Amino acid sequence: MKVLFLEDDRVEDVAEGYARNYLLPRKLAIKITPKALAAAEKRKDQKKAELDKKRGEMQALAKQLSEAELLITADAGEGGKLFGSVTTVDIAEEIKKSTGIEIDKRKIELIEPIKTLGDHGVVVKLFHDINARLTIKVAPK
Repeated sequence: MKVLFLEDDRVEDVAEGYARNYLLPRKLAIKITPKALAAAEKRKDQKKAELDKKRGEMQALAKQLSEAELLITADAGEGGKLFGSVTTVDIAEEIKKSTGIEIDKRKIELIEPIKTLGDHGVVVKLFHDINARLTIKVAPK
């Protein structure tokens, strides 16, 4: 029996007993009808349009973040070594303060821990395949 899974709008051929006793009563799938296929196709198109819109927004955000200049001041000793390190929380706060954009600290990837003064590269994961590359300048207080 061919059924349409409601979670991801895919069509599959399953055993009739499995469909009748498990999928249909739990409303995980419905029987294939022309009306159901048309509705599934419409939902797929809507999801694709939403995904394309979100991808465009994230690309614009990535461009804006890449152009931003971020300066973080920290306590440093001789030789340019920091007392402690600059964390993703510090970077997220600086992004919010300088650009007004709120970024979750878990989306910020440090290539290596920032423990020295100078310029450091940071990657911000915004979307599936969209990343913003930032340069953070760490200066002494």
